[in-house]
Amino acid sequence: MLLCIDCGNTNTVFSVWDGSAFRATWRIATDHRRTADEYFVWLSTLMALKGLGVGGQIREAIISSTAPRVVFNLRVLCNRYFDCRPLVVGKPDCELPVAPRVDEGTTVGPDRLVNTVAGFDRHGGDLIVVDFGTATTFDVVDGDGAYIGGVIAPGVNLSLEALHMAAAALPHVDVTKPQGVIGTNTVACIQSGVYWGYIGLVEGIVRQIRMERDRPMKVIATGGLAPLFDLGFDLFDKVEDDLTMHGLRLIFDYNKGLGA
Repeated sequence: MLLCIDCGNTNTVFSVWDGSAFRATWRIATDHRRTADEYFVWLSTLMALKGLGVGGQIREAIISSTAPRVVFNLRVLCNRYFDCRPLVVGKPDCELPVAPRVDEGTTVGPDRLVNTVAGFDRHGGDLIVVDFGTATTFDVVDGDGAYIGGVIAPGVNLSLEALHMAAAALPHVDVTKPQGVIGTNTVACIQSGVYWGYIGLVEGIVRQIRMERDRPMKVIATGGLAPLFDLGFDLFDKVEDDLTMHGLRLIFDYNKGLGA
């Protein structure tokens, strides 16, 4: 079986692929201080609860990480407990089906490359992938599947946290769809500003990308908050919660086919 690991700035997701389907997916807070042994105790316990034996079943692994300091211990986890050398997206030995076309010297986030591969596989080219993570990113996929650039905006929860920290009188609130635009109390006002503000952000950036590309562009959303911003709106053609894991599996298979 294949262990797919997607390490973001806030959370790290582990998923087990058995060759035909993902058997289970788990999430843990990203922490560069967490050791390989701690990862294994946590992961092996959850695998056992799903009836997945640890010894000998996972023989391969692939990692995508936007937090470089975490990669070392994830590598040790794979080497020590699963007896495999993980493939790491963004490293020279990890090939992509189509190379990104960006400015020379630019390093593209591994998560954006993975989402590009997955989005193209499922929806074809001329695509915008909107990922609601720590940052809200817009990734533009060309007709042949190449990543050609995009947009990075502050994430929803990051914006809420910054507002709370910068204005002592404003409380920290959860993101939700408000009943109306005009809030009648402080919490409702903040929720309205964030929710409708991000609706406008997505609509505006997608519109500008389509104008700049001068062609029809499908819009796919992923990330934990994507379903919330799809409520009652026609912002996205599809919301996909497993897009990154699908992309990791595709990249692993592509490299395996190359003999990596």
